[in-house]
Amino acid sequence: MPQKYPVSLQDFDKIRSQNYVYVDKTKYVWQLAMDGGYYFLSRPRRFGKSLFVTTMEYLFAGRKELFEGLYIADKWDWSKINPVIKISFSNISHKEKGLSQSINDSLDSTAKAYDIRLEENTNSSKFKELIEKLSQKAGKVVVLIDEYDKPIIDYLGEDTPKAIENRNILKSFYSILKDADPFLKLVFITGVSKFSKVSIFSDLNNLKDISIDTNYESICGINQAELSQQFAEELTIYDPQKIKQWYNGYSWGGKDQVYNPFSLLSFFSGDSQFKNYWFASGTPTFLTNLSKKYQQYDFESLKIDATQLDAYDIEQLQIIPLMFQTGYLTIKNYDVEDGLYTLGYPNEEVRKSYLGFLANAYMASPVDSVTVLATEIRNALRIVDLKKVESIFNTIFKSIPYQIWQNENEHYYHALIHLTFRLLGIYVESEVQSADGRLDALVRLEKQVYCFEFKLDGSATIALQQIKDKGYLQPYFHQGQVCIGVGVNFSSETKKVEAMIWEEIMECIH
Repeated sequence: MPQKYPVSLQDFDKIRSQNYVYVDKTKYVWQLAMDGGYYFLSRPRRFGKSLFVTTMEYLFAGRKELFEGLYIADKWDWSKINPVIKISFSNISHKEKGLSQSINDSLDSTAKAYDIRLEENTNSSKFKELIEKLSQKAGKVVVLIDEYDKPIIDYLGEDTPKAIENRNILKSFYSILKDADPFLKLVFITGVSKFSKVSIFSDLNNLKDISIDTNYESICGINQAELSQQFAEELTIYDPQKIKQWYNGYSWGGKDQVYNPFSLLSFFSGDSQFKNYWFASGTPTFLTNLSKKYQQYDFESLKIDATQLDAYDIEQLQIIPLMFQTGYLTIKNYDVEDGLYTLGYPNEEVRKSYLGFLANAYMASPVDSVTVLATEIRNALRIVDLKKVESIFNTIFKSIPYQIWQNENEHYYHALIHLTFRLLGIYVESEVQSADGRLDALVRLEKQVYCFEFKLDGSATIALQQIKDKGYLQPYFHQGQVCIGVGVNFSSETKKVEAMIWEEIMECIH
């Protein structure tokens, strides 16, 4: 009988009681619960944060029957029950009611559930009162805050003053947690973002950030061992390597990698087509706008230190840490000696989707999807139809409005060439941007290897000669593929390929 896949289900009770497949994360719950204290976890949207929070909620409520057969089942003292205050900012109506009123309603609802009467008026004082009275009535309190930053990120790139207003409301609300320590058993806070300047949690100096702690890399998502154990039958039906290529690759320490749970479960439960399930569930328009604003379009092999990784300031958003925290970039490696992280796209789903989305954003009035045009380039190269390739280049660039091209012609030129060739995916082995801004692309196909050299208001002949002189194709002469050099010159005046010449190259000229 096929497994039931909990796509978009975030409630531990429903998943367990209705026999949906559940990847056991209770060893992390047990570790955090036993240690106690204050914890913060940052993960992208739809990555299992809410499910983890509800798992903790039912654990402290003593729902033993839900945990049968799981890691924690025989390790937990089920006679002990702690009261829980859980606030999920993805479920409160902060846009309709306003953030302050929504928080107030959530506190009142929790107080009513425990038959507690609250007398304070402000959110922060009412929160403190609830913790103290609940502790006196039922024991030390567990505070679970899910998606703490949603009232902020909902306004990023759209209404900065509102985002700042909500940040200040939240900062005041959370500030009481430090003084409430004698009444607290555990505080666990999740979100997408982390704020470095005027931090929401600046008063909580005992808040432990486990976001890039290697001990918790697999706290959300599905690692390789979990995939093999929980989805053994599925892996006999579908190509495991292609599943890995498309949906694995997320890392928050540079050591272990996990699969995107939303995409993986969507793949297994749907038509089993390799497509962008997670990416399509949330369009990153404000990210592509920032990419264009800062003229950033190459997101492979980026070096960044820990301080930059955490940088998140509403007034001055930085594209690289923002893309990491929202899940469009991930940690590929960590150099202990230099203290530097290497970032890149986690997998094919994100890489292909974001490149296509960004490329179409550069084409302010796209005549066609750049992803489709890139595929047409690949197909034309397979049959050595360079005239067709030239026509596609012209199609891409004629979509740029005249005013934009006049103001930013060189940036748009390099960005669209880069993005188009990156969209060829595994067919593009490398791009090398030289010191003077010219860009090369090496495209490996089944029967041919192409080396492109691009010039802007230069000479296609010189570009082709440069390929020969520098021996770009030399490593491929004896691999059974035809080696073809292509020199391209683009005119900024006409916004067209002024000349494109190509030649099969048999040997290097030094």
